[in-house]
Amino acid sequence: MKIEKENEDTTRGYLQVYTGNGKGKTTAAIGLTIRAVGAGKRVFFAQFVKGMIYSEVKVLQGLAPAVTIKQYGLECFIHKAPTPADVEAARNGLLKVKQIIESGNYDMVVLDEANIALYYQLFSLDEFLEILKNKPSATEIIITGRYAPGALIDMADLVSEMKEIKHYYSTGVSAREGVEF
Repeated sequence: MKIEKENEDTTRGYLQVYTGNGKGKTTAAIGLTIRAVGAGKRVFFAQFVKGMIYSEVKVLQGLAPAVTIKQYGLECFIHKAPTPADVEAARNGLLKVKQIIESGNYDMVVLDEANIALYYQLFSLDEFLEILKNKPSATEIIITGRYAPGALIDMADLVSEMKEIKHYYSTGVSAREGVEF
């Protein structure tokens, strides 16, 4: 049974942002991806900054052809300054994502860790916002990562902040395969 409110446009794609210092931003995007696939939709899942085969990559690859996943990062540089190669990988990724969004071939486009790429100035906020402004009206865009800039938050239709209350990482527990990566 489909429930629609009066004056509600269920065909419009919205801009969602998942940010904050707590765990769960990428996980939320993966959950939305699975939900979209279950509804017969096509998803393009772009990972900025990340360049390793994390557990989520393996499962998303298994959802092909409904999901296409591409990484536009090299090794993790979060604990050091990004290299020119990191910048080049992110810029090339942004150009590809621009083409993907403009094509209208995907119902949902996930830009995982795009906020981190913006934070480290791997590409410009103005260019990023322009791409989002020109998206096809039916395309849902999901953006994840800490440090979402104010201009993106203002533009978004939905913003959720993951807030860390407590994390076992602070007691010395390392990231665990299948849980954190």
